[in-house]
Formats: sequence, structure tokens, C-alpha cells
Amino acid sequence: MNPRSSRVAGPAILVVVAVIVLVWALGFGGGAAELSLGDAGPVARWGLPVAKLFVNLAAAGMVGVLVTALFTLRAGERELDVAMDSASISAAVFTVAAGATGFLTFISVFNPELNAGPQFGTQLGRFLVELEVGRTWLITTVAGAALTVFTFAVRSWVGTLLVAVLAVASLVPMGTQGHSGDDAFHHEAMMALILHIICAAVWLGGLLLLIAIRPVLDRRRIPDVVARYSSIALVAFVLVAVSGTVRAAIGLQEWPALLSPYGAILGVKVIALIGLGLLGVWYRARLVGRMRESGAASRAFWTLIAFELALMGVASGAAAALARTPTPNPVPLPEIPSPSERLTGAPLPPELTIERWVTAWNVDLLWAVVAGFAVFFYLAGVWRLRRRGDSWPVSRTIMWVAGMLLLVWVTGGVINVYQDYLFSMHMVGHMLLTMAIPVLLVAGAPVTLAARAIRKRDDGTRGGREWILWAVHSPVARVLTNPFVAAGLFIGALWIFYFTGLFRWSLYDHFGHQWMVAHFLITGYLFVQSLIGLDPVPWRLPYAGRLLLLIGIMAMHAFFGIAIMMQSGLVVAEWFGAMGRTWGVTPLEDQYIGGGIAWSIGEIPTLILAITVAIQWSRSDARETKRRDRHADRTGEAELDAYNARLRELAMRDTRDRK
Repeated sequence: MNPRSSRVAGPAILVVVAVIVLVWALGFGGGAAELSLGDAGPVARWGLPVAKLFVNLAAAGMVGVLVTALFTLRAGERELDVAMDSASISAAVFTVAAGATGFLTFISVFNPELNAGPQFGTQLGRFLVELEVGRTWLITTVAGAALTVFTFAVRSWVGTLLVAVLAVASLVPMGTQGHSGDDAFHHEAMMALILHIICAAVWLGGLLLLIAIRPVLDRRRIPDVVARYSSIALVAFVLVAVSGTVRAAIGLQEWPALLSPYGAILGVKVIALIGLGLLGVWYRARLVGRMRESGAASRAFWTLIAFELALMGVASGAAAALARTPTPNPVPLPEIPSPSERLTGAPLPPELTIERWVTAWNVDLLWAVVAGFAVFFYLAGVWRLRRRGDSWPVSRTIMWVAGMLLLVWVTGGVINVYQDYLFSMHMVGHMLLTMAIPVLLVAGAPVTLAARAIRKRDDGTRGGREWILWAVHSPVARVLTNPFVAAGLFIGALWIFYFTGLFRWSLYDHFGHQWMVAHFLITGYLFVQSLIGLDPVPWRLPYAGRLLLLIGIMAMHAFFGIAIMMQSGLVVAEWFGAMGRTWGVTPLEDQYIGGGIAWSIGEIPTLILAITVAIQWSRSDARETKRRDRHADRTGEAELDAYNARLRELAMRDTRDRK
């Protein structure tokens, strides 16, 4: 395939195949069937899934291109300009498609009479502002318009990174739509869908980038670019598979449901994804290496890229149809939900007993995925060091793995099951997230491991090592790792979170909960890193200063726990006081226990930090003494002899002056 014609042929194959599969799946699964009441007409029934399909494809051309460019291309050269132009075009299509989706959703929901009168405009405005689904598509459309401008204007590394982060964030609201809001496992389905959308976009967009930059890329660099993209695609494939499995299990729930039209369309998508995975493993393992030597291998590779885009079209069309196809076994909500179901969307769990500390689980997919990849890449780095003959302390590996396992338990075990109903359990989770887990993770020295294990690039591109070191040495990092700033964030955020509306937000909104977890982890990590971290930071206090700072933080932390215990009313009373819980202590007594946990048990990790700082101080003094002894041995006590000679000279001068 000609390099320049592939720029048009590749996306055309993707779009045509995707539309064909979408039309078939909608007809087969009934996703575009006429409604018995309030049908908005064939234009809305068929136009809405088509518009959503173009949203998904344009999102891939926007997000995937930006993410892949960050790790494969050189700044300041034509290749990055082409990538950003491609992302800008995709963002423009994304904006138009998102706007059309929002409008067609309004037509489908309200079935209004189309006219240019003020009543129609008022209805549309209220839909976009007051209803969640309308706000979602309004935010998505505005974000797409902003990204269209940013991707056209930006050409620097940092600018591209910021735009890529914004592009990924623009896909998050889309994950709140679809069937996820109607499922019994609402939060799990929503998070699985968000991960699925983002990772599929990265995977597909990377392929589109390879085609877009092929005419301007030096043939000698193509194998390196493809190999680096393949690493990104492998991670995206794993995440797409995991999130897709979770989403399908929630939607189907029973094996016989696979025989339904929904199950059949899902099967088409799964087969396409499996084919993509096998194809990627085969041709990247066999052809990428040969591309450096043979032009024929290169032509075969680009032919397979076109075939892969066709399979991507099958998967994309099936995915867009699934969003409109009714699931075979929807779970009906109770006619009169309990108070806890009204607040949390889930039934009240049974009384907390000793065995439920082990058996109660509600895994948070996001943090399970984060922990899984963190452990995998850490162990891969250790293995790479040892394979080349370098050593890495086993204790650091154990601490890192233990910290990640504890993170999975806190976010998916008994604490996650009961923290919405018991303030004391929430406080246990807080103490572990902000104090215990960071101590373990900091002891693992991940930045040092990454700097030593990840291969350094010398071709003008940036890989994982370059981006990590850039982040560590950036002006923002220098401010955040300052001991006083880290301590202020650590203790200040504690008071601000619980005595403002942030705590309420984290209870009512799942995104608020995820922000809370990330915030506690980051502020705790920064504080612990400033005290006992092994990774390099711009500046640290002397050991005596660290102990004094830690003592001050311990006092303010204990005072916070006492302040909670002294509260005469409930924190977020309309939540913890309205659960309808009939077991355990009263909500006010439970809050008192939570304050005691913050005051007493929460100080245990702080005490461990103080002991660690004291040990490091002692070892530092011992190392300094040994260094001075070795220096004295090497110089033969030259400094001491010179000092004594100077004293003798001064004494003789005094004697002469007296005479």
C-alpha cells in the first residue's frame, strides 16, 4: 500500500467496516427497533448509535495519537506536527459527533416537535444544563472544541502531555452513560466502561498514528516506532480485556444469556479482540525485527495493519451497537428501596463480624488494575537489573509488593464494603491510605529502580525513564517535595477534607471517592518521602529537623482525632444517620470510635516513621565517622598533625612575645 494513499485507505477501512457491523448488530439485536410509546422516529433511532460510533472513532484518533506520540516521536520535527494535526482533525470530528449525539439523545428522550420556536430552545437548554445525560454531552462537546484548538496550537513536549491528559479526561463523562447507570453494580460497571473506552481509544489511535506519520518517517526509524507502540498496545489490550470481561459479566450475569442477541453481538466483539491480540503478538514478534532488513517485510506489515484496522472496525461497530442493545437479564430495582439503597445504591451489608474482615470483598477495578501493573512493572525492573548482573535489595521488593497488596485490600476488601455505613471503617481506610501504605511504597524506592532499569533513549524521543525523571525534576515536583509543603498538604488536607463539603462529595459521588483515595495516597507519599525516602529529592531537612517536624505533625494529627471525638453532632448527618442500620453501635458512638482511631491507632505509622528517622540519623552519623576514619588513614592523620603544629607555633609565638 502506498504510504500516502494509506492515510486515506486505513481510516476508510476502519469506518466502513465499523458502520456495516453497527447496522447489522442494531438490526439483529433490536437496538434500533421502533418503540411502542414515544418513538422519536428512524432518524433518531439509527442516527444516535451512528453518532456515538463516530464519537468513539474520533476519540481514538485524538487520545491514541497523543498518547502514542508522547512515547514514540521527536519534538520539533515534521512527524510530531503530522501527529498533532491528525489529533486536531480527530478532535474536530469528535466535537461535531458529540454535539450530534447530545442533540439526538434529547430527541430520543423527549420526542419534541422540531421547530425554531422558543419552547424547543428552552427544552433543549434545560436538557443540556439540568439533566445528567445532557450535561455529559455538553461537557464532552465543549472539551472537544477546546482540544481542537489546543492540538492545533501545541507542539512542545510539555504542551502535548497536558493536552493528552485533557483528552483522556474528556472521555470520562462518556463512561457514565450506557447501561452502567441501570446495573445493580453501578460503580463497577461505570469504572469498567471508563477504562474500556480510554484503553480502546489508545490502542486504536496508535494504529492510526502509524499510518498518518508513515510518509514523513525515516524508514530506519519505523521499526523502533512500531516496537514502542506495540508495548503501549499490549498494556491497552490487557486493560481492554479485563474491563470488557468485568462489563460483560455485569451485563450478562448468567451463562444462558450468551445465547441472546446481546450475547451474540458481544461474541462478535470478543472474537475480533482475540484476533487482534493474536495478530499483534504474531506479526510484531516475527515482522518487526525483519523490517530493519527487508522492504518486503515492511510491505507485509502495512498490509497486516490494514487488516488489523478492519478487525478494529468490527469491534468498534459491535461495541457501539451493544450500548443500544438491551441486556438479556436486567436486574429490577426494588419498588420501595431501603434507606441505604437510596443513599449508596446497594443493600445494607450484614453485621460486621471477625470473619468478614477476611471474607467481605467489593473489588475496586481501578485500584486493582493500578496495583497489578505497579507490581508487574516493579518485578520486571528487578528482573532486568539482575539479568544484567546488578543487585536490588529484596527488602525493597517485599515492601513495594506488600504496599500494593494492602492498597488492593483497603480499596476492595472489608473497608470498602463497610466504609459507606460506618464512619469508623472509613477512618481505618483513611489512616492506612495516608500513612501505612505510603511507608511501604516509599521504602520500595520506585523512582530509583525505574532510573536504573528502564533503558535510556538517545534518539531524541522520550520513554518511561525520561518522563519519570522529567516529572521528578520538574518545578512542580520541587515545590511538592519540599518538606514544609508536603507536611502542610498532609495535615492541612486532613482538616479541610472532613470539615468542608469534600467529605460529603466523596460519599455521594463515585468520582469524589476515587479522588479521595488518590489524594490520600499522594499526600501521604509526599510526606513520607520527605522524611525517609530513598529516592532523590531536591532538598531534605537535617535529621533533627525531620524529627521536630514529625513531632509537630503528630500533635496536630492527634488533635484532629480528639476534635472528631468531641463532636456533638454527626459529620454528614444526612448520610451516616439515615442508613437505617439496625446492627452495631449508634452512628454517634461509631463516629466517636472513628475519632479514637485517628488519635490512637493512626499514630502507629507516625511512630514507625519517627523510629525510622532516628535509625537513619544514627546510621548517617556512623557512616560519617567511618568516612572520617578512612580519610585519616589515607592521609596519615595529616590534618591532625597540621592542627597540632599550628597550636605549637602559636604557643611559641606567645612565649616570644612575653620575653
